[in-house]
Amino acid sequence: MNRRAFLILSGGLLAAPLAIEAQQAGKSPRIGWLSAGAPPDPFLEGFRDGLRKLGYVEGQTIDFEIRHARGSLEALYAGAAELAQSNVAVVVASLTAIRAARTVKNIPILFTVSGDPVEAGYVQSLARPGGNLTGITFQSLEIAGKRVELLKEALPRLRTLAALSNTDHPGEKSELHATETASQRLGINLIYVPFSQSPFGPSPELGKALETVRRTQPDAMVVFPEGATMANRVDLGNFVIAQRVPSMFGWSEYVDAGGLMSYGASQRDTHARLAVYADKILKGSKPGDLPIEQPTKFELVINLKTAKALGLAIPPSLLQRADQVID
Repeated sequence: MNRRAFLILSGGLLAAPLAIEAQQAGKSPRIGWLSAGAPPDPFLEGFRDGLRKLGYVEGQTIDFEIRHARGSLEALYAGAAELAQSNVAVVVASLTAIRAARTVKNIPILFTVSGDPVEAGYVQSLARPGGNLTGITFQSLEIAGKRVELLKEALPRLRTLAALSNTDHPGEKSELHATETASQRLGINLIYVPFSQSPFGPSPELGKALETVRRTQPDAMVVFPEGATMANRVDLGNFVIAQRVPSMFGWSEYVDAGGLMSYGASQRDTHARLAVYADKILKGSKPGDLPIEQPTKFELVINLKTAKALGLAIPPSLLQRADQVID
C-alpha cells in the first residue's frame, strides 16, 4: 500500500463519523460496496435484487458508492479508505474485501466470507459478533462431507481423492477434518495437497500444488472454496480438463469455469440475503447485535460439457437432483 493510500485510510478512520448520523437530512442513505474483483459483479447484482425485494429504489430511496479493486490489494485498501470518508451508512464487503473493510472502524460493515469469521478474528462470536461487523459465512462443515458423498455417487470406483486446500483460509483445518471423516467412511484415501496463498497477485504456490496433483494422479479432486482458488477458477477449470481429473467445488462459479461439480450455497442468493442486514442497520440496528448467518440452502451444479470431455457418464439419479445442469 502506498503512502497516499495509507494517509487517506488513516484520515478516514479518524474522521469517519457514525454512518447513520452522517446522512444529510432529506437525502437517501448511501451504501458503500467494496469488492476485490471487477465488474460485471454478480454479487453486487444479487445484493441489489435483495434491496429491491425490500422495497428500495436505487436513485430514489437508496444510493451506492461502488469500489472494485480489480485484483489489486493496494486498490482494495484505497477503496476502503475512500468509503470511510464518503459518509456512507454501511459498507458491504464481498468475500476477500473484508481484509480491507475491517480497518474502517466507525461505519457498520456487512460481509460475506468463505471461512470462519471467529477464527479469522473478524467477530467475537457467531451469536454476538460485537464491534461494527456482521454478515454471512459460507462455511458449513456438514456439506464438506456431502461433497465427498456426491463425488462417490458420480464416481463409484473412486478410491483416491486429492484435497486442494489453502492453509491461509480461516477454518481450513475444520473443513479438512470433515472431508477426511467422510472419506474414511466411504473407503477413500484422501491426499492432502496444501498451499499458502493470498487471493491477490500471481499464484506460484497454487501452481506448485496443482503440479503435485498432476504427479499424484488421483481419481478425483475436491477444492475447498475460498478467495485464492476463486480468483484462479479459470486456471483450475483448464487444469482439471487438461489432466482429466473429475472435480468437486464449493460454488457454482467454479463449475461455470470448467469444474465438473459443485455443492454449496449460492453466492448470488447469499448476497441478496445480506440486503436484509443492510435494511436492519439502516433502520437503527447495531451490527454487533446481529448474529452471523450460516447458509441453510445448498445447490448442486453439474457441468455435463466437462463430463463429456472427461469421458464420464453422470448417473441419472444424480442429474435429477441437480439444481443446475450446464450442457
